[in-house]
This record gives sequence, C-alpha cells and structure tokens, in this order.
Amino acid sequence: MSKTIFLTGGGTAGHVTPNLALIPRLVAAGYRVEYVGSYKGMERWLIEPLDIRYHAISAGKLRRYFDWQNFVDVLRVLLGFIQSLVLMLRYRPALLFSKGGFVTSPVVWAAWIFRVPVVIHESDMTPGLANKLSLPFARRICYSFPETVNYLPVDKAVYTGIPVREALLHGDGDKAREWLQFTEDKPLLLVVGGSLGSEIINRAVRESLEDLLETFNIVHICGAGHTQNTLAPFGGYRQYEYLNEQLRHLLAITDIVISRAGATMLFELLALHKPNLLIPLSRKASRGDQILNAGSFEKQGYSLVLQEEDLNRKTLLKNIRQLYEQRDEYIDRMVKTAEGQSLQLVIDTIEDTITT
Repeated sequence: MSKTIFLTGGGTAGHVTPNLALIPRLVAAGYRVEYVGSYKGMERWLIEPLDIRYHAISAGKLRRYFDWQNFVDVLRVLLGFIQSLVLMLRYRPALLFSKGGFVTSPVVWAAWIFRVPVVIHESDMTPGLANKLSLPFARRICYSFPETVNYLPVDKAVYTGIPVREALLHGDGDKAREWLQFTEDKPLLLVVGGSLGSEIINRAVRESLEDLLETFNIVHICGAGHTQNTLAPFGGYRQYEYLNEQLRHLLAITDIVISRAGATMLFELLALHKPNLLIPLSRKASRGDQILNAGSFEKQGYSLVLQEEDLNRKTLLKNIRQLYEQRDEYIDRMVKTAEGQSLQLVIDTIEDTITT
C-alpha cells in the first residue's frame, strides 16, 4: 500500500494552517506527505519552505453569481482537473485530505475517479461551495462546530474540531518582547483582520488609537498593503502585513484579541485561552459563515461579538473595555472546554479511512 498522502487546501490561511498542523504528525507516523495547491495562492508560500513536495495546478474561483470571469475560470478548473488526474495516476496516494478552498474540488474529483479515499475537513458551521461540490466524493467529512452535523451526510460525518499547530502552543514570549521593543509595560492587544486584512477593522482601530494606547500596547496585523507609515510615531503601536512563525511568540504574551471570525483563528484562540472580540465579515461581503461561527462561540461563552454594521470608534472602545474587564471569565470558560484533541481525532480519521 502507498504511504503517500496528498494534502490540498488554499486561498486563505484558514484553508492551509490546519494542514500545517497535520504535516509533522503524518511524517512522524511514516507517511510521505505531498501538497497540491495553486500556482500563486497563499498556500504556496506557506508550504514551500517545508521539506515536502508542492504540486501547483490551475485553479479557478467558484462563484455563486453571474460574472463574465466565470467562463475563464471554468477553463482553469478544467485544466486543474486534468492536472490532478495526472497526479493521481502518477503517484496513486493512499489518501487525499482536503481542507477546502477553490483549488480543492478538481483534486477531490480526480481522487474519486482513481478510487483514492478522500477525507474532507469543514471549518465553518455551514459547508462552503468548494466543499459542497466535494461532499459526494468523500469517505469521511470532519467538521468543527456541533451545529454543522445538520448540513452533512450523517454516515460520513466525524466531529473533530480544527487541528491547531502544536508549535502555536509553545511560543516564546521573551522573543516577542525582544523584537517588539515596547517601552512601556502594558497589556497587549492583538488585532487580526484575517489573512488578507480588513480595511473596516483597520480604520476603526486607527481612529481609536489614542484612546486604546492609554491602556494597551497594540500589535496590528493589517494585511498586505495596509500598513501606514504616518502611524509610526505612536510608540505603543506596531503594525505588520502578516506574521507567520513570529505569531506563536506574539500570542504567548497577548492579553486580548480583536479578530475576524474565520474558524481556524477561533479554534486557535480557544486552544490558547485568549479572550477575544470577534467582528465577523458581513453578509454583504460573504455567505455569512463568519456570522454563524461567531454566534456559536458567543453562545458557548468563548467570545464577545460586535457586528461589522455596528462597528465604529465608540462601539469598538466600549466592547474592548468590556472584554478586558471580563477577561478572566472568558478564560475560565475556555479552560474548561474539552477542545484540544482535534489534531489526534483528525489523524485517527485519516488512518481509519486508509485501512478500511
């Protein structure tokens, strides 16, 4: 039997970082891990520094609305499907693990044609379009929120949560302090607008900087092209387009977090017991999955939620103060959760699927 496992997933960090959590465990178990992703997606520069082979294929965006670009993207998807067929024929992997994102559907279809078992992981409360198109071809579907089982074939569904990178749990706070070089000892507020950044959150935070800096040092991960040099004089404020390896060290000393409500980030904050204010992407700009994700975490007592439509300087300051004052209550609820076994549950599902 082949000992090669293909992983796929891309487009945003949330479709890649759970795969990053799996890779060390799979390699330690004796599997040869290879990755299938797009030519220019975020997944490529996250995966290529690792010591695993990266297979780049064509990828087209799958849209729910009419757009002339759909006709071009159909051709890209078709090309990606043909390239995936070649990969499956050449390598005959023991299993394909798909994390979602537009690049994944053609890979899943090709795996099914060659009878390669497929395990899909759905991070959000309701399946995204790429995963919806892949569900009929999967042997198992791992899911993250208890409510998600209502949207899945029950005989395939496995409740696992989201695998969190083990390295993320072992950050070195001294390293973070060394490169941040804050001059005052204040609580640290981390702002994360998602892997692509959020102009709305960036603007609200920057409009509130003077008030926030009275209480906090602030690290702002604002997305590519969204840093502002004019803000450099604020001594307790640091801004970065994106953080990868440094993020785990930063989280080790973070007191509270402002974040979008992408599922991967939520489960990382939960594993790290970080009180958080969630500002989910609105329905105007998404299918509403982040609103559902945030609602689930708010209901379970892990997060405070501020809807994007209600976001302004006044509401942001009010909610941050409330979160900080109640931070111990949020931490207590996170500590008591049973989450933490997600990585092993996904590994077990992969190995059970290979052997059955």
